[in-house]
Amino acid sequence: MRDRKQPVSAFSIVGHGQRVLPFPRVRQSLCARKAGARKGHPDASGIFGRYFCRALTCRQRAICCRRKAGDMQPRKPTWLKAPLPTGERYQAVRRVVSGQQLHTVCEEARCPNIGECWNCGTATFLILGDTCTRGCAFCAVTRGNPKGALPPDEPARLAEAATAMGLDYVVITSVTRDDLPDGGAGIFAGCISALAELPAKPLVEVLTPDYQDDDLRCVLDARPAVFAHNVEVVERLAPALRHPAFTYARSLHTLQQAARHPGDHAVKSSIMLGAGETLDEVRQTMRDLRDSGVQILVLGQYLQPTQQHAPVRSFIPPETFDALAATGKEMGFEYVAAGPLVRTSYRAAEAYVQRRFARHPA
Repeated sequence: MRDRKQPVSAFSIVGHGQRVLPFPRVRQSLCARKAGARKGHPDASGIFGRYFCRALTCRQRAICCRRKAGDMQPRKPTWLKAPLPTGERYQAVRRVVSGQQLHTVCEEARCPNIGECWNCGTATFLILGDTCTRGCAFCAVTRGNPKGALPPDEPARLAEAATAMGLDYVVITSVTRDDLPDGGAGIFAGCISALAELPAKPLVEVLTPDYQDDDLRCVLDARPAVFAHNVEVVERLAPALRHPAFTYARSLHTLQQAARHPGDHAVKSSIMLGAGETLDEVRQTMRDLRDSGVQILVLGQYLQPTQQHAPVRSFIPPETFDALAATGKEMGFEYVAAGPLVRTSYRAAEAYVQRRFARHPA
C-alpha cells in the first residue's frame, strides 16, 4: 500500500486530482526528504511538511481547505471537453481582430467554443471597450471604471473587420457602461448602421446590457435582425450572482419592451445552468421569458472562469438539456438551443435561419 505521506498525495491536492509538477520550494523539500531518508534522518517527513506548507500560496491553501471541507467543485465531465483553438482560419480571424484593434467576447469571456467558431470564420465582437462598470460573479470580463473613454471609430473598424472576414451574419455585444449617458446605445446603433451600408449587407444580432426606454429604442430603431438580452440565472440566484443594478425584473422589462417595439426583429435570451438552481426554477424562468415575448431561448452550462468567480454547483448532463429543449418548444419558443457548451452567440446564424424557416417554410 502506498504511504500516505508520499509527495504524490500532496500533488493531487494542489492539482485537483491530477499529477502536476511540484512548486519550486516543494522540489527543494523533496530533495531534503530523499537526502534525509538516505541518511536515516528521523525528521525527514517533518522537513517535507514544513516546506510544503510554506510553499503554498493563499489560493492553493484555500483549495486544500475546500477539498478537506468537501466544498470542491465536481470534476468536469467528458462532454464538456472542447478542442484547443488551432487552424489557419482561426489564426486569420485572430489577425483581423487584432489588426482592427477590436475585442471579442470569445476571448474576454473565455468561451470554450472559440476554436470552432473562429475556424468557421465567425466571431462575436465586443464593443465599448473591454472594461465593465459592473462585474457579475460569473463573468470573466474585466471590471473597472473606464471614465467615459471610448475606442475611436469603433463602428467603422467593426465594418472593416466584417468585410475582411467575409461575414454575412455579425454578432455584436458589449460590456456594461454605466459611466456613459446612454450606456453606449448610440455606439450600438452606429455599428448596426455601418454594417447595413456594406455591399454584403450582413444580418446583425446584438446582445445588449439592460437598456430601457430611449436607450433601448435607439438600438432597436437601427433595425437589428435579432435583439438579445440575457437573464443569465434564475430569480433566486440573481441577487448573489448578478450586480445589484442588474436585477431579474429589470432584465424582464428590457425583453418586454424589445418584444413590443415595432419591427421584424427576433427577441432572444439565455439562461446558465449549474450555478445552484433547481429544474423547477429553470422551468419557471423559461415561462417568465416566454411571457416577456422571448422567441429564441438558449440554455447552456455555467463554467467558472477563475477561482475568484462563483463556483460551479453541478454539471448538467446532455439528456437534461434535451428534455428542457423539448419543454421550451412546448411552451411556445420558436427556437431553443440547449447543450453543455451552447452559448448565446453559438451558431447564432443557424438559430436565426431555422426560426425564419419555421415561420416561412416556403
